[in-house]
Amino acid sequence: MIETERVILRRFKEEDIKDLNEYCSQEGVGEKAGWKHHESIFESKSILKMFMKSIEQYAIVYKENNKVIGHIGIHKDSEEGRADTKELGYVLNKDYWGKGIMTEVVQAVLEYLFKGNVVDNVYACCFTNNTGSKRVIEKCGFKFECNDKYVSRTLNTTFDSYDYIITREMWEGSRKDS
Repeated sequence: MIETERVILRRFKEEDIKDLNEYCSQEGVGEKAGWKHHESIFESKSILKMFMKSIEQYAIVYKENNKVIGHIGIHKDSEEGRADTKELGYVLNKDYWGKGIMTEVVQAVLEYLFKGNVVDNVYACCFTNNTGSKRVIEKCGFKFECNDKYVSRTLNTTFDSYDYIITREMWEGSRKDS
C-alpha cells in the first residue's frame, strides 16, 4: 500500500466493481490508454477479476470519499524484459482530471520504486494527443526518449506515442533541486 495526502494505492477488492465500472465506462478514459471504454458491468467484472489476481495493478482510492477513482499499473519491462526497469500505465475517472491527483500518484510510485531500490529505470508513454498524461509525465521529471507507435487491437487503431524515461539518478537529482 502506498499513501499520499489525498489517495491510497492498494490492491483491488470485489467491492470496487461499481467504482471501476463508473470510470471504465466513461467515454474517452480507456480510449486515451488504448482500450475501448466498458459497455457493461460484466466487462468490468472480468477486468476486476484480472486486476485482483495481478500484482501489477493498484486501485487509486480517493480518501475524501473512499472511492476508487482510477488505477495505476506498475508493469514489467515490455521491451527487453530488464529486471531493473518498470513501465507505468494509468487511468483516472474524468471527474478527477485536472486536480493534480495523478501527478501525486506517479510521484509516490516513483518514490516507492526508487527509494526502495526496486528498480533503476521507469518508463511511461502516452499518445501524442493525450496532453493530460503528457503533462503528468513531464511534471514528474520524466525525459522524452523517442516517438513510437502503439497498436490497439481493441480499438483497431495505431496511435502515435511519446516514450519517456526517468532513471534513479534523474529522480535523485530532481529531489536535490527541490
